[in-house]
Amino acid sequence: MLPEQLVNLVRDVLQKKCELQHIEFKRAEKGTPEKLYGTLSSFSNQSGGGTIIFGIHEKDDFEITGVYDAQYVQVQVTNQALQMQPVVRPVFTVALIDEKTIVSAEISECEIYDKPCYYKGAGRLRGSYIRVGEADQPMTEYEIYSYEVFKRKIQDELRIVERADMQSFDEDSLAEYYIRLKKAKPNLAKQTNEKILILQGFVEKEKPTVAGIMLLGEYPQAYFPQLSITAMVVAGTKFGEIGVNGERFIDNQRIEGTIPQMLNDALAFVRRNSRNATIINNDGVRADRSEYPMKAVREILLNALIHRDYSIHTDNSPIRLILYNDRLEVENPGGLYGRITIDDLGKVSADTRNPFIAGGLEVMIDTENRFSGIPTIRDEMKSAGLLPAIFESRRGIFKVTLYNQPVTQKVNLTALSDLDIPEKIITFCKVPHSRSEIAAYLGIDSAYYVVTKYLKPLIECGKLRMTLPKIPKSKNQKYFTVN
Repeated sequence: MLPEQLVNLVRDVLQKKCELQHIEFKRAEKGTPEKLYGTLSSFSNQSGGGTIIFGIHEKDDFEITGVYDAQYVQVQVTNQALQMQPVVRPVFTVALIDEKTIVSAEISECEIYDKPCYYKGAGRLRGSYIRVGEADQPMTEYEIYSYEVFKRKIQDELRIVERADMQSFDEDSLAEYYIRLKKAKPNLAKQTNEKILILQGFVEKEKPTVAGIMLLGEYPQAYFPQLSITAMVVAGTKFGEIGVNGERFIDNQRIEGTIPQMLNDALAFVRRNSRNATIINNDGVRADRSEYPMKAVREILLNALIHRDYSIHTDNSPIRLILYNDRLEVENPGGLYGRITIDDLGKVSADTRNPFIAGGLEVMIDTENRFSGIPTIRDEMKSAGLLPAIFESRRGIFKVTLYNQPVTQKVNLTALSDLDIPEKIITFCKVPHSRSEIAAYLGIDSAYYVVTKYLKPLIECGKLRMTLPKIPKSKNQKYFTVN
């Protein structure tokens, strides 16, 4: 960046009095910090990288201390960057602010095939870090493994289930599968049944695989008790709230079976616990509409079952389905896989974590497997007049949230004071939202007005943050509440 941009960045951050996801302050008044490895690692591993700014003492109310020697800082940082794997190449900027010299080191995100970036002196397992909020935290063994799975093309769905045998398959399910296969894949159906199971990834070395058991097993949870769905209905808008009769859960069910069975039972659970509204269309025809578009719910559940992580690291982690008063959440083990990012969802073809499970379901329940799930979810929510779905990927978890609030719902601004509106924004942004989503929620036509009138003051006082603080005008910018 240019020196002027560095000065503006520092002044902007000093107003907020806090470090950010992409910015780290170091004092460096008497010399360069000797241990920058955690920050070099975390910034290299996170989307968009990050910037280290030397000459600010954040523990002393963000005082501008300046650096001892700008040239020396650059040399010392470079020396530490050379001890990373892969080697980190900082881009330095020197600027003068309040007659004191500050130095920034911009750290680029490394390629996914090079992740995780780690300090060679500590090794990959102990020297890999991830950025969480404004802190550098050691990566878990599972987070490191998640990169290895993609780089080495490890197929956890093809793990052999040692305790199972060929009698563990459900005979009726197998028979139905072979019938459907003749229509879906006639050339493959010409092979013997034994060869079909091998080619489809359901059998390996005369033993069922995870894919085979989860799709065609008699009772998959006999081998993997937690490869299931825990479904709950919470009495309120927060987990742990108590209902009027003292109940923690209005409904609570562990959903088991094969993937198709769990999909059907989870959809039945949502239907059973969703409110229905009677609507009249332009032709005067009455119809019942579910609280959430069931086509969107189906796609979310299907994506969770197909794309969840089936490695040994998540054998004890079920999918979570939670219905609150104002929203539905589905959370599955395994963050985004491969090269795709949240911003790319539904726009580009994604790397598939479990291609054999996805292929099997194409035959069994006519899934498209054409990367149309995310666009379908978005289209269904828009057609229903509801707020857009929220997608999140964090530390090995992928989460989708559907709100039951209509886009056209208006907040009665005349009945609210200027204090009430910020509180509503803070509550709404516990899940990140874009400026247009916030404006729609408030019933204000101008997103620009919402940004200048409410969002900027909330950011300045530290109650809101931006997901992309380095590019505040990004079309992908979202705002979230600071806990």
